[in-house]
Amino acid sequence: MKKSKFASLFLASSLLIGVLTGCSSEGSQGDGGDTVKIGINLELSGGTASYGQSEDKAIDLAVDEINEDGGIDGKKIELVKVDNKSDAGEATNGAIKLITKDKVVAIIGAATSGNSVAQVEVAGKNKVPLISPSGTSTTVTVNDDGKVNEYAFRTAFIDPFQGTVAANFAANELKVKNVAIYADNGSDYAKGLAASFKKDFEAAGGKIVAEEFYAAKDSDYRSTLTSIKSSNPDFIFIPGYYEEVGLIVKQAREMGITVPLMGADGWDSPTIVDLAGADALNNTFIITAYSSEDPDGKAKSFSDKFNEKYGEAPNSFHALGYDTVYLLKDAIERAKSTDGEKIKEALEATDNLDLVTGLYSMDENHHPVKSATIIEFVDGKQVFNTKVNP
Repeated sequence: MKKSKFASLFLASSLLIGVLTGCSSEGSQGDGGDTVKIGINLELSGGTASYGQSEDKAIDLAVDEINEDGGIDGKKIELVKVDNKSDAGEATNGAIKLITKDKVVAIIGAATSGNSVAQVEVAGKNKVPLISPSGTSTTVTVNDDGKVNEYAFRTAFIDPFQGTVAANFAANELKVKNVAIYADNGSDYAKGLAASFKKDFEAAGGKIVAEEFYAAKDSDYRSTLTSIKSSNPDFIFIPGYYEEVGLIVKQAREMGITVPLMGADGWDSPTIVDLAGADALNNTFIITAYSSEDPDGKAKSFSDKFNEKYGEAPNSFHALGYDTVYLLKDAIERAKSTDGEKIKEALEATDNLDLVTGLYSMDENHHPVKSATIIEFVDGKQVFNTKVNP
């Protein structure tokens, strides 16, 4: 029998209420007998699909390795995946499905901060740990009132740390004095990075000569780039995502802006080379969690295994996805349980866990204490520049 629209809406509302009160009619969270069910809630399509698809590949690699090695305490990992389509509403719906229907013990995702935040309330109310591999906004783990989101964690470093790293690199390594900032005005990620960069660069004695903003999905940035160019900066900081940044870099170079450009992990996608062009990306730098050229032995081993499986060099989103699986595995093994509260407590106690992206410890705000890597684009290739410790 076909359900009425009213009945469908009532059912959906009832399900949401049940989730937000921590109740479900289908039993309690736990392991699946011979398996440990882990939910994957990533941007597999939509505007930021490059990030989610990258993490998804590396998650599969990590799970294959773990299962071949006997799993977690003898139980194989079973992944249950949802595509949040790069949309916060879809991310929330995906979390509800994973928790109420699929009975996962934890959720990995999303790749972006906004889509991670969209799952926090659902995960917290149901005591299901949520780990964002690359959500760098502080709001993923700490709400606007300054309270820690008890069941939310991250594998990537936070935005303020990236802003500080960029400011110190510009002032101390590139020796620039006059800087422009060009940020996405609708992105908490971009605005947070811009604020952190400005504070620390000015504290180092530098001057911000221009601050301009663009909107997501813009395609012509020449007007604001003209304004920036007229301020004669010797460096431009561009926090944002690859879709817009690729075009910004391309148009900036076409306009004769030759100064160094720098961004954060939002630039880290192979698509940026297609959008900007290899030549335009020369003399640009990004902060990231990982470089396939990092001389560290663990990083090189991961790069070799990833290349063997997929025929390409891994980027930071690959590395963060891979590390997130091992972070969760370590917590479940130390918890000796798949109970959400016990996994949460084990995640909070993580200390000096050796991962591909560096030694990982958890602070009181569920922020990782770890290193950042700076890479430079050279003829379209990412080249390791340096590693910055916290």
